[in-house]
Amino acid sequence: MERSTIVRVHEGLHARPATRFVNLAKGFECDVELIKADRSINAKSSVKLMLLGVKENEEVTVRATGADAAEAVEALIGFLENPLSGTSDIKSTGKPSKVAPVATIADKSELRGVAASEGLAMGPAFGFFPPVIDQKNQTITADAIPAELARLEQAFATVQTRMDASLQAVGLAISDRGIIAALKDIASDDDLVDGARKFVEGGMDAVSAVIGATSRIASDFASLDDPYLNARADDMNAVGRQICLALLGQNDVDLDGIPQGSILIADDIGAWDLARAPLKRIAGIVCGRGGATSHVAIIARAHGIPAVLGLGPDVQQLKTINTIAIDGNTGHVFKNPDHEITSSFQSKIAEAAADSQALSAFKDFIPRRADGTIIEIAANIGSLEEIEAAQEAGAMGVGLFRTELLFMRHIHLPSEDFQTETYMALATAFAPYPVIVRTLDIGGDKAISGIEFPDEDNPFLGWRGIRMCLDRPDVFKPQLRALLRASAKGNIKVMLPMVSSVEEVFATRALIDECASELKAEGRDYALFDLGVMIETPAAVLIAPMLAREVAFFSIGTNDLTQYVMAADRLNPTVAKLNDVTHPAVITAIEMTATAGVQAGIMVGMCGEAAGRPDLIPAFIRMGLTELSMSPASIQRAKKCVRDACQ
Repeated sequence: MERSTIVRVHEGLHARPATRFVNLAKGFECDVELIKADRSINAKSSVKLMLLGVKENEEVTVRATGADAAEAVEALIGFLENPLSGTSDIKSTGKPSKVAPVATIADKSELRGVAASEGLAMGPAFGFFPPVIDQKNQTITADAIPAELARLEQAFATVQTRMDASLQAVGLAISDRGIIAALKDIASDDDLVDGARKFVEGGMDAVSAVIGATSRIASDFASLDDPYLNARADDMNAVGRQICLALLGQNDVDLDGIPQGSILIADDIGAWDLARAPLKRIAGIVCGRGGATSHVAIIARAHGIPAVLGLGPDVQQLKTINTIAIDGNTGHVFKNPDHEITSSFQSKIAEAAADSQALSAFKDFIPRRADGTIIEIAANIGSLEEIEAAQEAGAMGVGLFRTELLFMRHIHLPSEDFQTETYMALATAFAPYPVIVRTLDIGGDKAISGIEFPDEDNPFLGWRGIRMCLDRPDVFKPQLRALLRASAKGNIKVMLPMVSSVEEVFATRALIDECASELKAEGRDYALFDLGVMIETPAAVLIAPMLAREVAFFSIGTNDLTQYVMAADRLNPTVAKLNDVTHPAVITAIEMTATAGVQAGIMVGMCGEAAGRPDLIPAFIRMGLTELSMSPASIQRAKKCVRDACQ
């Protein structure tokens, strides 16, 4: 996405504000560009930013591509529109960056890819280039088809067995377990199995049939206009490779022998292979394929491993390189770095370690108000792969678990059992802290398989969130049943998105009661959960006192609340300057919500990115909020901010 604005920073983006702008941009996972006239530069490079020569009152465009693009554009536009952004006392409003970019030597980079996992790394190169399995398209006779089908079925069974064994491995991280479980689900998908069978029944050898079936499905994923679904194409190909190896009676090359501190170099690496690798020995990852939303990137981020992906054919240049340095913040790769680059990397890595060490003191810190009330600093996450990052940051539970990713990742709607396992794993990982699960929040702007959405002129004001769920009990009830079953763990809470009337809460409660009765009749374990609502529509703000009498908690979603209060589409660059959470109208809406919740005696939290802003946290605490949920990267800084504000 992109937005244009007029730069209001006093005297423009000279050295000091340029550095701050870059550090702010670097705190986001997505790729960010700054465009002036017909020139576009990487917004995570201080040198290139200063060379762009952006002056006060000039028009520029911020363009971001990646999982957190909307948040990045919002924060960077806010920086550019703030006249005080270049002064010494301005506070950062974005996510803290773990590692500063090597801006002074960026132009010496010989290769450039996708910045997929932040951080700097330097070490010996370790090549991982297993042989390619060719599709030979051999024709088999009719009488050989039954035997070939039997071989195919055995190969599918073998892969399932291998994946089951991997899931039982001692010491497997929760995040990696989630990825392997997702791959196992893909490996048993009917479209894949039936597609391969049909190719064999048509006279194709089993190996070629598997390659053909996986390639067809992978191509479908790659053609979709969503980065998460695009990344599933790599998963399909990785699963297909494992099935082919089983057919050939071969085992893939493994990473057991990778030396400590190595930079892993690969044209492509399956998430299953990487998840089972000795990750503590890997200092960095460079791949020809993959992007910021691929499972390889997710694993790298979960384990704090810098990664540059998407180099394409250029990755072949690294096969004969001895030492490699990578900048996971900007996507730069340095071959056999010289003394200047080596010194710069060593210095920046040391600085990052010192900064991280200083904030790490707040990992286990429990922030409190002056009266002793605990302020829960929780994490916003969307998958089990993100659990470890949240735990390492010291998250006091989950304030927002976005369930839409569970639906978007699968070819079909996820089953009740699969959802139950996911929610249970989430609850177990954070017990005894609460885990707030948001029910499916999806609409015409981002469709999923299994739900047909109408064409809408403005999907943000259309059939989405709780509106869609109540109209589709065949989708909503399996999720509610799964949440009831997972609530037997004791720390699950559930909140409803896009609420605009009390009747929506009543209708949901009726479905919950219906699901509970069904589970009781079936003899299944379940427990009732606290039900809350997201406050993100003006209607919800205005009826907050009524809602507070019917629910257990509020969670303020500042991203959507801001756009709805300001009547300004947050994806429309023309009105981007109106999307300001600090606008008096938005602050008043937040305060009205907090007052209604506090007076009713229910918890009031916030799960929008504003929850992690150091300049706003003191005000939120004064309003009575007792829970703030944010990206894991912001948690330790937020804890420090609460401590400072409440001293």
